[in-house]
Amino acid sequence: MMSMAPILMHSDHVSPSARQALRAASSARPEHRDALLVTAARILHAETGLPCEDVKELVGLPTGDC
Repeated sequence: MMSMAPILMHSDHVSPSARQALRAASSARPEHRDALLVTAARILHAETGLPCEDVKELVGLPTGDC
């Protein structure tokens, strides 16, 4: 699955807390990565108002249940 996470984690237009979660996810062990991506998606959803499915897609998560 393609992800915008590498771009988002370096963007000044993304909050520091979301960037931190994305950076942590990128260096995390595979079994912890999804939980950190969910955290980043929740932050982005709360701060931007983008739909849940959209932020999940942006960070590279399946867009199922929100």
